[in-house]
Amino acid sequence: MAGADALLTVADALAEPALAAGVPEVIVGGDALDAEVRWVHASDSAGVARLLDGGELLLSTGAGWPVDPVALRDFAQRLHGAGVAGVVIELGTALEALPDAFAQTCADLGVALIALNREVKFVAVTEAVHRALLTAHTRALRERQHLHELFTALSLQGAPADVVVAETARAIGAPVVLQNLAHEVIAIENLRVPVAEALGRLGEADRVPVQARGVRWGTLSALAGPAHPAGRITVLEQGATALAFGCLADGGDGEWSLLAQGGMIRDLLGARFVSPDDVLGRLAAGGFALAGRSCHGLVIRGEISPGELAERSATHGCAVVAATVDGDGVVLLSAPASGVLSDAQVASIVGPGRTVFLGPAADDVLGLLASLRAARELAAGDPSDVDPRIRRVEDRPLERLVASLRDDHRLHEHSERMLTPLISYDRERRGDLIDVLGALVAHPGNRSAAASASHLSRSVFYQRLALIGDLLDVDLDDGEALAALHLALLVRRSATNG
Repeated sequence: MAGADALLTVADALAEPALAAGVPEVIVGGDALDAEVRWVHASDSAGVARLLDGGELLLSTGAGWPVDPVALRDFAQRLHGAGVAGVVIELGTALEALPDAFAQTCADLGVALIALNREVKFVAVTEAVHRALLTAHTRALRERQHLHELFTALSLQGAPADVVVAETARAIGAPVVLQNLAHEVIAIENLRVPVAEALGRLGEADRVPVQARGVRWGTLSALAGPAHPAGRITVLEQGATALAFGCLADGGDGEWSLLAQGGMIRDLLGARFVSPDDVLGRLAAGGFALAGRSCHGLVIRGEISPGELAERSATHGCAVVAATVDGDGVVLLSAPASGVLSDAQVASIVGPGRTVFLGPAADDVLGLLASLRAARELAAGDPSDVDPRIRRVEDRPLERLVASLRDDHRLHEHSERMLTPLISYDRERRGDLIDVLGALVAHPGNRSAAASASHLSRSVFYQRLALIGDLLDVDLDDGEALAALHLALLVRRSATNG
């Protein structure tokens, strides 16, 4: 986009009424019309090239032009060498038609060439274009002042990198990506463009370094988009400066990796990706591999340190994307596909004394998302913080069944049919029968442990069980009845957490 930062292009000049009155015919256009017009110069001299400084729109009748084709080609080359923005020639005064040699050379060199089919006042064209230039300059100054105020405010407020990237994208009207020196994506504002597409087009993006005091931390890139009055590069530079100030204030880009991982996890949980390819592209851009790996979704009870988790994972040949969400660690883990992760390996990765909920292994995006969802559902169904342990989704076949059939209305009807009497009782009397039933199915065959988990004495617990049996008209010692109630509870929990 040659004219992306131009205040005024040849195409803009052609739209001016003073020039449009000449019924312009574009002989050489395309990208040549994006050339920036810095000034207007009117001359019929064959030696005008030596008087040009570059960026001029040349107006001419061709009266003093050479006639010989070789001389015309040389004339066009000299104009191009002087940096002429474009040539506008008025036909009918000195020339009835454009010389082929001149037109062909302009086409070969990419110089905009326009023929006017009616007489116009060159002074009126000059005045109109210069007025447009002054207007564009004034608007650019206003926009630069606005950008300065915006990004200065962000810097003073200590805005995180993802906020600066989002504001840069909105200001420039195109997707913007922040990468570190390892080309990992730290933050992206894709503005409704699929993430995979945005990342795939980075090679054609405008980019500026994020640096200050001789230290470079990364690159800020913007995909192709509309022209900006202050210039697209100016917008990017302002955003990069705000990011650099943030790095100086924080002592470096140490927070960038945590920001990237946290943003990735939040986007996944918020279903902000359009397709699996978007997820795959974002993960790959962060150095997280799926192909040929054994990947898992994990939930770690309590807050986590993603940096420490990454260090411990690396010693086992693993990579992680992790963040603390609602008080618990939510983790994507990429492990070598050589074997099953042992409990000892998992404990070594997450650190001592932690309760972990581990989803099944996956080797593609959809499988990984399903693994994470299953781990979160297992964690949601086990709110206790008793002994540190590792719970695997594979060890909970009934919960896996409910997770896979969570949208089946028949399961929900089963749950509602079995549990409605207890739910109604608890609602009307502020009771705890649902919790008691949950403790019973969580500790089958050990009612003492179930009573302890309910924080009730054994006698009170047994009274609750008798009431549950009466309300539901079931025998709680019957294995089939207990299994049906367990299923109903899992469906209800899944619906509540979904």
